[in-house]
Amino acid sequence: MCRGGRMFAPTKIWRRWHRKIKVNQKRYAVVSAIASSAVPSLVMARGHKIESVPELPLVIGDSAEKTSAAIDILKQTRNRRYISRKGSLIVYGTEGAKLVKAFRNIPGVEVANVERLNLLKLAPGGHLGRFVIWTKSAFEKLDSIDGSFDKTSEKKGYILPRSKMVNADLARTINSDEVQSVVKPIKKKVKRAPMKKNPLKNLNTMLKLNPYAKTARRMSLLAEAQRVKAKKEKLDKKRAQIPKEEAAAIKAAGKAWYQTMISDSDYTEF
Repeated sequence: MCRGGRMFAPTKIWRRWHRKIKVNQKRYAVVSAIASSAVPSLVMARGHKIESVPELPLVIGDSAEKTSAAIDILKQTRNRRYISRKGSLIVYGTEGAKLVKAFRNIPGVEVANVERLNLLKLAPGGHLGRFVIWTKSAFEKLDSIDGSFDKTSEKKGYILPRSKMVNADLARTINSDEVQSVVKPIKKKVKRAPMKKNPLKNLNTMLKLNPYAKTARRMSLLAEAQRVKAKKEKLDKKRAQIPKEEAAAIKAAGKAWYQTMISDSDYTEF
């Protein structure tokens, strides 16, 4: 017998491990992750140190050929020495670029091709706002790959999603003078429907429907009181102690009746 034994209820190989997602939905997620990488508040919320970064998105040249040069570029963007977590994402545009070899040995830093962007790298753990460093060639290819509002994409049947609102501050839009001047005023008096009461449980409601209900109720209560009183008097009479003279008279009457019954019958007492 092996020590420890086997696993209880082992995972089956026929489990549904993967889920099919629409291609357009994947593309929507990728462009949303790219757009969020240009928002400083989202990038800083992930823990990236971008105080000294001149602008977002950050675009650099394709000149980094060695790891030492790559470290100099990333010197001010990361503040982790011991824990190797997700750091910056370097996106390059040309195949076989020397920049890939320069950045691949740095812990926490990942490299991706602009034509094969991976959502798991753009938004690790489903959290948007990863610090993305673009090379010049990769940044120039974005418009041709995903398209723009005035230019079609290389992807067949794909249109870049547009923002639903020009101003995302909804509270400011609602409270603006232009909107408040045309909306209806606040209703201060609220007319509520009265709550219906059950006439079988509520006497006042029953009296509105049947005025005789009060008299009928009083009569039933009086009749009930009379029945209770009569029953009590009857029980008291039964439970009252009989005097000795009356008890002796009852006993004598019983004996006389017995003697009369014996004398009238055909049987003789032996």
